[in-house]
Amino acid sequence: MSLLEVTNLHATVGAQDQQKAILKGLNISVNPGEVHAIMGPNGSGKSTLANVLSGKPGYTVTDGTLTLADTDLTELEPHERAQLGLFLAFQYPVEIPGVSNMEFLKASVDSLARARGEEQPNTAAFIKQVRLLATSVDLDPQFLKRGVNEGFSGGEKKRNEIMQLLLLEPKLAILDETDSGLDIDALQVVAEGVNRYKNEHNGVVLITHYQRLLDYIVPDFVHVLADGKIIQSGDKSLALELEDKGYAWLT
Repeated sequence: MSLLEVTNLHATVGAQDQQKAILKGLNISVNPGEVHAIMGPNGSGKSTLANVLSGKPGYTVTDGTLTLADTDLTELEPHERAQLGLFLAFQYPVEIPGVSNMEFLKASVDSLARARGEEQPNTAAFIKQVRLLATSVDLDPQFLKRGVNEGFSGGEKKRNEIMQLLLLEPKLAILDETDSGLDIDALQVVAEGVNRYKNEHNGVVLITHYQRLLDYIVPDFVHVLADGKIIQSGDKSLALELEDKGYAWLT
């Protein structure tokens, strides 16, 4: 059974009277245990795909289907998709002043527990777990007292999101250019976190411009997105070819 199934997906962005078609018949299938990398030139629809999957307002599915673990996502709100097990790491993580990282994480975990009919975790045990996870992604536990991403550097914001990923353990992780703006040390920390997360039961969709991330997180499949649809698929060698030749030879 596919974890994520996207079939003939068409989607637009913008207000009702100013909609612009971005995705134009996109197909992708992600099975449990698989890592899929999506590459492509600017404006090809990579981030739009991430936003449509997560249910971000302003994006409209006009045709096609998208399912997570056989559940139709089309009409679900973003928080309902998260409760089903979908996680999106942003290209530009937002700041939430006035809400500490610890409060944010506890509210997230409690919300998932309620949605799944599970018992909420013991507070003391939860705090210990989060502190250990923070240390594991090279974040000072003192950051947990600060507002979400408030005053964080670009690398700290990305490591903070990987900590969230490890804590929440979603079924599907969508990482939208998580490698952008990272130096090599931060990139390695982020990649190690993603590699710890992935297992035979979950899936990863990596959206990236550059193949350097794929030196650390090895994909099972690489897809090239252009003009709103996937035009080429292959293994990691395709990413190396793109690094060498660019995208012009495919379009």
